[in-house]
Amino acid sequence: MAEINKEIIRDLSTPELIDRIDEERTLLRKKKFAHAVSPIENPNEITILRRNVARLLTELRRRQLAEKA
Repeated sequence: MAEINKEIIRDLSTPELIDRIDEERTLLRKKKFAHAVSPIENPNEITILRRNVARLLTELRRRQLAEKA
């Protein structure tokens, strides 16, 4: 699991960005559940996924504000 690069996020179109947010949230939910049932090998993956979701949401919000301005 790797962190998403800022350049990669900015290159995504808005619909792709929304799809990516859904995918990352789903993966995060699955990892959290798997970790609750039995400890996963690398619990830092949860932190990385949470940060990726935050980065994607930040970019989406930036675009929404830019449209309004």
